[in-house]
This record gives sequence, structure tokens and C-alpha cells, in this order.
Amino acid sequence: MKRQYHMEMQSILYKLPKNPPPKLLLHSCCGPCSTAVLESLTPHFEILLYYYNPCIAPQAEFDRRLETQKQLLAQLNPVHPITLVVPPYDFQQYLQAVGDAINTPEGGERCRRCIAQRMNDAAQAALQYHCDYFTTTLSVSPHKNASYINECGELLAGEWGIPFLPSDFKKQGGYARSVALSHSYGLYRQDYCGCPNSLKEAEVRRLQHIPAQNSNSDK
Repeated sequence: MKRQYHMEMQSILYKLPKNPPPKLLLHSCCGPCSTAVLESLTPHFEILLYYYNPCIAPQAEFDRRLETQKQLLAQLNPVHPITLVVPPYDFQQYLQAVGDAINTPEGGERCRRCIAQRMNDAAQAALQYHCDYFTTTLSVSPHKNASYINECGELLAGEWGIPFLPSDFKKQGGYARSVALSHSYGLYRQDYCGCPNSLKEAEVRRLQHIPAQNSNSDK
């Protein structure tokens, strides 16, 4: 039977202490994807929002998405504090992570290595910042494999000794909610995942006038 990660998360949330709340490191792939995720998690956690995405190219795009993330945080009134942490941009880290899978198809080995690298860094940061859990916004996208993301998180939890919060944030209308909140906050929504390969695909779609919602966007 297929695991229901969103239900597993709800079971954990139900049992969490209220005062003080536990501390969660939430890896954020972008501002729009973090909207509904933050809405669902801030009642339960103090959140360290970890914007770590060396896959994004060019750096101007990385910076634009970071500003969008900050724009969102400036408009929120969370139940518990949210602290933004942004490691320095280093595209070489992405290239080293994907290695010889650089030209594999979207959703394949290149993407798996990229996800694993970002989540591994997030798990280490969770230890560094003395968090009680870590997780990622990545599963809010209908283009991302939630089973792989959760399996990766559980492996890293065992490796680094920091609990992983299981999730499938797209479920129960989570993705639709993220789209609606992005519009209500006036956020920039990118039309490609982030890496140069996905940018090339987006440029083809633009020339062919294919709507972004049918693309592999929103990481």
C-alpha cells in the first residue's frame, strides 16, 4: 500500500508540544512553494527557513527568487517566529552533485541527485542550528516525486541523527493553495525549475507559447 506521507505528518503534528514549540528547519526551494507550506507549519513550529538552491541559474534568477522569498516573509504574520537563512550562492556545488548525470532527462537521475544534495545540506544545517526536525517544500510541486523526497529524507535522518518530518504538501489542495496565495501576495512565479537544462526547456515553451502551468515549473 502506498504510504500517505501527509497523513503521517499530521499524526506527528498532533503529538507535538505546544509551549515552547519545536524548531523545524524547512528547506525552501522558492517563495511561491513555501506559501502554503508555511501556512500549515507555522502553528506548530518555530521555523528556520533555509533557502539553499545552488541549482538555480543564472545567479540573477537565484537573487530574484530570494527577493521573492523575502517579499513573502515581510507579509506574513506567523504564529511562531520564522528566521531566513541563506547560504552563499555556489553553482559549482550543483555541478559537482549531478556529475555525469548533467544531461539526463527532467525528473531522472539529474533531478534526484539535485534533490538529494539540497536535502543533505539541509539535514546538516538542521544539526548546526539545533533544530528538532527538518523537511523541504519540494513535495508541494506536482512535478516532484514525493516518495523519493521522503525516502531521501529518511535516509538522511538516519545518517545525521536528525528527525525528518514526512510530507506530501501538494495533497489536500496544498498545491492549489500555494498558487492562490502566490497571487494574493503578488509573488513572482518562475516558469522553470532552476537549472540550465530546465531553463532551455522553458525557452522552447516560450517560443511555442505553451502555458507555464503545463511545464515542469515551480520546483
